[in-house]
Amino acid sequence: MAFDTLHLEKGMYREAGKSFSQVLEALDPSESYKGTALEGTDAFQRQLKRFGIRVKGAGSDPVEKFFSTFESAVLFPEFVARVVRQGMEEEDILPMIAASITTIDSRDYRSIYSEPTEKERSLHNVAEGAAIPSTSVRTRETLVHLQKRGRMLIASYEALRFQKLDLFSVMLHQIGAQIQKSQLADAVNVLVSGDGNKNSAPCYTIGTDPIGGTSGTLSYDALVDFWAQMYPFEMNTMLVNTGTLTALMKLSEFKNPLTGLNFQGTGRFETPLGAKLLRCDALDERAILAIDRRYALEMVQAGELSVEYDKLIDRQLERAAITTICGFSKIYNDAACMLEV
Repeated sequence: MAFDTLHLEKGMYREAGKSFSQVLEALDPSESYKGTALEGTDAFQRQLKRFGIRVKGAGSDPVEKFFSTFESAVLFPEFVARVVRQGMEEEDILPMIAASITTIDSRDYRSIYSEPTEKERSLHNVAEGAAIPSTSVRTRETLVHLQKRGRMLIASYEALRFQKLDLFSVMLHQIGAQIQKSQLADAVNVLVSGDGNKNSAPCYTIGTDPIGGTSGTLSYDALVDFWAQMYPFEMNTMLVNTGTLTALMKLSEFKNPLTGLNFQGTGRFETPLGAKLLRCDALDERAILAIDRRYALEMVQAGELSVEYDKLIDRQLERAAITTICGFSKIYNDAACMLEV
């Protein structure tokens, strides 16, 4: 089969507009394996099988198995990238708060926005021959600020060569988790402070009109007042710090048996207001960020996760960078609101 005869080289990481996996798939399409024992595998997994590299479980191979030949060594950077991505995705809540994910192939990106007035939101009858009401869509004044986030892999080949890939994967998972936390902090900062286009989130304080209650005291009545401020958007997601989450879960309204059953069954919180409750320690203590996840945030990615493949292939693991470039832009400003307890 094709996967047994593919010639692997460093240049496969440099093809413009394509990842290493995409290059492999083009040379060895997975559709060709339907009805065979390899159905359900992708091109990279078939290369692991070709070189007999086991990456999971108690029987996983040591790191040096990747370096048995030059061609098998070419697979190592993709292995590192995949495991780091898994670490990023395991507890990633960005897909739960991003309305749109845009991938670009440059460092410059200008998003679009629309800020309809109350009159423009209303749908009026249009008389024959009359002008149809319009909604303006414009480009932002400033570019989306893209942040480069990553971690440096510092280890000698001699220190890793005999370590099992399964254990090495645990370390890479942690790198992915750290990158994900940095990206989440960037997203929260944009939702709260804006993306440079004078669009910080409206902020309300308990005890100050229109929010009732006593300043410094979290109550269900105050949350209802806060919920009302989101209209015409829907409060369907709430991000809170661990301390605020604890305070919320102690409110009598949050002790509804159905709320508890949902948490015990799925590990996810649902509030009596119908919003999904997400823990996010990037927020300040005693602050609540409410969003309409359908309209609040755009996530912009400049390509995929990047690893310094030359160093990894050549066993120069010392100070090999694993990075990703990502930024965020607000779509509708009022689709995100802050409440200070």
